[in-house]
Amino acid sequence: MVKFKEAYMALDETIKAQLKQYLELLESDVVFQASLGQDERSEQVRAFLEEIVAMSPRLSLENTETNRKPSFIVTQVGQAGRVQFAGLPLGHEFTSFVLALLQVSGRAPKVEDAVVNRIQAIKQSLHFETYVSLTCHNCPDVVQALNVMAILNPNISHTMVEGGMFRQEVEDKKIMAVPTVFLNGEEFANGRMTIEQLLDKISGPASSEEFDKKEPFDVLVVGGGPAGNSAAIYAARKGIRTGMVVETFGGQVMETVGIENMIGTPYTEGPKLMAQVEEHAKKYPIDIMKNQRVKNIEKKELIEVELENGAVLKAKTAVLSVGARWRNVNVPGEEEFRTKGVTNCPHCDGPIFTGKKVAVIGGGNSGIEAAIDLAGLAEHVYVLEFLPTLKADQVLQDRVHQLENVTVLTNVATKEIQGSDQVEAITYLNRANNEEHKIELSGVFVQIGLLPNTDWLKDSSVALNERGEIIVDKHGATNVPGIFAAGDCTDSAYKQIIISMGSGATAALGAFDYLIRQ
Repeated sequence: MVKFKEAYMALDETIKAQLKQYLELLESDVVFQASLGQDERSEQVRAFLEEIVAMSPRLSLENTETNRKPSFIVTQVGQAGRVQFAGLPLGHEFTSFVLALLQVSGRAPKVEDAVVNRIQAIKQSLHFETYVSLTCHNCPDVVQALNVMAILNPNISHTMVEGGMFRQEVEDKKIMAVPTVFLNGEEFANGRMTIEQLLDKISGPASSEEFDKKEPFDVLVVGGGPAGNSAAIYAARKGIRTGMVVETFGGQVMETVGIENMIGTPYTEGPKLMAQVEEHAKKYPIDIMKNQRVKNIEKKELIEVELENGAVLKAKTAVLSVGARWRNVNVPGEEEFRTKGVTNCPHCDGPIFTGKKVAVIGGGNSGIEAAIDLAGLAEHVYVLEFLPTLKADQVLQDRVHQLENVTVLTNVATKEIQGSDQVEAITYLNRANNEEHKIELSGVFVQIGLLPNTDWLKDSSVALNERGEIIVDKHGATNVPGIFAAGDCTDSAYKQIIISMGSGATAALGAFDYLIRQ
């Protein structure tokens, strides 16, 4: 696990060769306006910038003064800069840095015209600050989205703050999860957000009017994870009118760092995989409607899908692939301290708890993997498992029991997460003797599985089982003619990315078969 603070090391030759190719795409001269001191952190940033500048004649470095040292502004020569990096943009943020270079130089960001228009319509002055860790796979989406806004609108500016170099600032602002975004000095947002979601939060959601003129779809897919994209691609390849209603593109896979069981791909990461899937989907004439939440589905003459914004989409068939979300412990303090010490992502937020005591709730594979990761950062890790034994694979159990700074507590029930303005302690009940115990700590990582995102279907005609999963047959069909379902929201026996993709294809083929028989 990469530490929150790491010394700068020269870029390896492979990365430099790739970067040099990108630098050849610069469309104008770009200057790094650096605010540096004489300390070790400033020297690391200086070495990084000097190495980058030496790779292209279109890059230069000059001194400036800002409210943070070390930091640097990326701008065209002779212009006021609106994109700033405080600290080293390495790890997952190196891509954010490269994209900022290209976009500041004049290369157009890859965003839809409707999004560009919404950004340019913002009139108020907005200064964003995004606090990140370099191991956070959720952070780059937010950093890159806000950089794009700053590049496209002179009223907007954005600074990425790398928490490892500004630890005191992070602690003073009581930031306990990343990414955390501040707007004009006030906390604005937490967690992964798309550019559409950020725009909705800034200026309100897009009007339902843009949906009014849409013709009925042959297949309307609800959900943008592996199952939804697979269904949409398979449907579109049949030459039928296909639409996708997506709240968050990528789904739960975006929270997955290491994927080693995609056949033919020994290793990839969730965000990378879903970026490739999105590019694949865009090769087909699929009407993708992002950042839209569905609130109801009803079978009339056609299937009618009602969105939260009031719009109603019509389709001959629908594929529900709404995925799942993290399961909550549902104890006092869990929601109160969400992003203030309670979190689900050890990769994103683990570095914030370097040298501190934390708890992991859950003894399955995810929980034990989290404990192993956190043990390299935290002073001590406590694993709380409700059952008498751990559920994780034996190889993971063997590894965690070898770690001296990990304590595994089984047959215990979490009772309460306590604190004032952030997490300070957790209390649990020993189920064997009913004794209550309290552990003073700073962070709680909840890893107790997933729940299907089907609450909105409970009053519909679509049949659910006792776990809230959509009941489907071998064709992916639900009990409602014309409505199909796929992925983790269904009663499939196993929840895996590759299985979700297969079930999405099955549901799309089932929908096509249904259409040709009507």
